[in-house]
Amino acid sequence: MLKEVSRGTRITVVSRGKPVAAIVPVTEGLHERRQARAALMKRLRSQAASGKRTWTREELYER
Repeated sequence: MLKEVSRGTRITVVSRGKPVAAIVPVTEGLHERRQARAALMKRLRSQAASGKRTWTREELYER
């Protein structure tokens, strides 16, 4: 399976007839991950460091 994935195949893992996970090439979604990281870093750089955790996980990972 890993050879197939390394060639670009996306494999869906199914449990009881329902998809539960996907095995995908590491490059899939790379552009989107880079854009999301850049947006997060830009936002973090614009905020003053307080030394305290004043944010929630949901705020950190805007959806």
